[in-house]
Amino acid sequence: MVSVDDIRKVFRGHIAVAEPLGKYTSFRIGGPADFYLEPFDKFDLIEVVRFFKKFDYRFMIIGKGSNLLISDIGFRGAAINLEEGMGKVILESDIVVADAGVRLSKFVDFCIQHEKKGVEMLAGIPGTIGGAVIMNAGAYGGEISDHLVEVEIYRDDAIQKVKKAEAGFSYRRSGFARDVILNASFKLPQGNLAELLQRRRELLLKRNQSQPLNLPNSGSMFKNPEGAFAAKLVEDAGLKGKQIGGAQISERHGNFIVNHGTATAQDVLDLVKLARKKVFERSGIKLELEVKLIGFQEEEIIQAVA
Repeated sequence: MVSVDDIRKVFRGHIAVAEPLGKYTSFRIGGPADFYLEPFDKFDLIEVVRFFKKFDYRFMIIGKGSNLLISDIGFRGAAINLEEGMGKVILESDIVVADAGVRLSKFVDFCIQHEKKGVEMLAGIPGTIGGAVIMNAGAYGGEISDHLVEVEIYRDDAIQKVKKAEAGFSYRRSGFARDVILNASFKLPQGNLAELLQRRRELLLKRNQSQPLNLPNSGSMFKNPEGAFAAKLVEDAGLKGKQIGGAQISERHGNFIVNHGTATAQDVLDLVKLARKKVFERSGIKLELEVKLIGFQEEEIIQAVA
């Protein structure tokens, strides 16, 4: 059994016990983790991950807490948030290097201010560099891997650097699912400041007009199937506006589930199951979750993704 005293022997950052994770997710949903950690820096992160692996103790990295649905009973293990201690982005020669805990909004702003283009489409996505790299996040025809050079990771008890060609990127996937992202490096083409600012404004306006950003959500619930759009499939199934408890399939965008303030994780999961069932009955397409399910019973997960 792992205790706070055990963790403190190898860890310099902030520790909280039985911390509600809804405070740290964009859905504002989620029960407590046994431990909540904020590493001081990447070496602090590595030491505590090494410790957890040694004792076969469960842990997860939550980043900005977007793209997650954490169960109402929470997570039996340690949740690690990188924003405080791993939130630096710098320019080294012509390479932008961003820590795993850097918010995407901060990353985009930094690149634009240094007149680097190619990441404007990430503006408005509520995530961090680490999570975005793992899921190869993207929007409006672009992906974070487009201009990526290499990723620094912790794997097999060592810090390793993985070139883009070896990273296994595809649509909303990478080869880093079992790794700990430390930072990522990007070589971006030169742009014009005024044009980049205007492009970001246009994309943010488009996002604000089409997505329910006024209510807590986790972003897109489902991946777009090949040759189709998940939002349209859900809409065609007549489910826009469908509500269970405090959760609702957005009336503005069929691929968003929103929290009206009282939603439970079970409410959201029930809507996910309903949407997948109705879409399959109507189109024969099985929607694949883009959001990760954390802390649920295996049977519940199977029902939601099978």
